[in-house]
Amino acid sequence: MRRAALLAMVALAACAPLAQAQRVAGTGEVVRQASVPFRVSTFAGGLERPWGAAFLPDGRLLVTERPGRLRLVARDGTVSAPLGNVPEVLAAGQGGLLDVQPAPDFATTRELYLCQAVLLAAPARGTATRLVRARLAEDASRLDFAQPILDALPVDRGGSRNHYGCRIAFDTDGKLFLSTGERQDKPRAQRLDDLAGKVLRLERDGRPAAGNPFLGRAGVRPEIFTFGHRNPQGLARNPWTGAMWEAEFGARGGDEVNLLKPGLNYGWPVVTHGTDYDGSRIGEGASRPDMEEPLRHWEPAVSPSGINFYDGDAFPAWKGSLFMASLNTPGLVRLSTEGDRITGEERLLWGELRFRHVLQGPDGLIYLLTDETRGRVLRLEPAAAR
Repeated sequence: MRRAALLAMVALAACAPLAQAQRVAGTGEVVRQASVPFRVSTFAGGLERPWGAAFLPDGRLLVTERPGRLRLVARDGTVSAPLGNVPEVLAAGQGGLLDVQPAPDFATTRELYLCQAVLLAAPARGTATRLVRARLAEDASRLDFAQPILDALPVDRGGSRNHYGCRIAFDTDGKLFLSTGERQDKPRAQRLDDLAGKVLRLERDGRPAAGNPFLGRAGVRPEIFTFGHRNPQGLARNPWTGAMWEAEFGARGGDEVNLLKPGLNYGWPVVTHGTDYDGSRIGEGASRPDMEEPLRHWEPAVSPSGINFYDGDAFPAWKGSLFMASLNTPGLVRLSTEGDRITGEERLLWGELRFRHVLQGPDGLIYLLTDETRGRVLRLEPAAAR
């Protein structure tokens, strides 16, 4: 334990000084300890375990609730009734209705994508991460043509209800990226005939995307873009470089932010900066020359969930930052970046609330999903300095 603490201190010292800002979220008071003063307000409420969210071109917000509901939040914060025709999910453990993303051409196609946990029937009875393609009806009251287009097979038959991954993002070419967890079966992350513990790159119909690194290789799933991931719940495209970034949970420490490069192995469970929950060592150590190092890792854990880059105008000093929702310790992490490098870290609302996801709104403000039974969408607004 002493060695782990020392390594954590060294890792923090290697980057810019870490700043922290604390204030009870949702009170409307100004947080002045942050690098930029801001105010927290409640934008929408009445949501049960909100997990994923995405803004539509007209400014409305789609939000998933983990028990299996999809709702639409109006620009004034009014929350709709649950939308109809949402596919059935396995709402158990960490599973349920997880991420949602509209297609890049949603304004003309009304196409969107959902990620969920499912229980598949015999003969392959077990649980899996599933990607669904659907269309939002013109009156936005229901989904039309919701069809599964990919299951992260093989199914888990061991009874795990955790580590689904399940985040969706699009690259500059319109290819769909999907993160999948290793379902608490560590070796699956290294198996190339298995879609668990991976980041996949797909065409919009679920086929392997053109140009994927393993296309045509015998015994390897052609959907795979990267492998060696544990439970990746953060996925975002860097708007300045076009690169895809990913965040994933370690075990006891070892949480990571990674720069994804085609065909590379990100190490789990062969190498990790964390330890197992009983304190025992996992794999061979912290690094290996043939495996990709994270851009940043955390010891002790911060439990990273959703991530997004900020390129808005409401917080000019934060432009270029990657924001990361954290569950434990609860709060919001801001990582300053230059290109595809991390240059510093600031912790906001630290120790206050578990945040599942963070987004930039069309108004340039920052929106947070709280991981609560009575969940909310919070909004960060700039406040004048003293």
